[in-house]
Amino acid sequence: MKIQLQVTPIDGDPYEVETNLFVIVAWERKFKKQASSLANGIGAEDLAFFAFESARAAGITTPLAFDEFIKKTKSIDVVGAEQAVPTEPAVSAGH
Repeated sequence: MKIQLQVTPIDGDPYEVETNLFVIVAWERKFKKQASSLANGIGAEDLAFFAFESARAAGITTPLAFDEFIKKTKSIDVVGAEQAVPTEPAVSAGH
């Protein structure tokens, strides 16, 4: 699963980040949920965590503490999402 997010800091220009497997697994570990539960809705804290960890993974300077990141963020918007599980099974090479 990939989620593209636009982060708008209180001070500074907006930027976009994208989740990756590391970010999703870190979220699962922190919140004790499975990624499949996101189909029921994504909370503000979930989006903030995705943005925080994705920004760090992308080398974007962020506060060290998650709560400080939230305090310094004006908004986070989903600008795109891609499911990791295909909707149709793959065709095998022998068929």
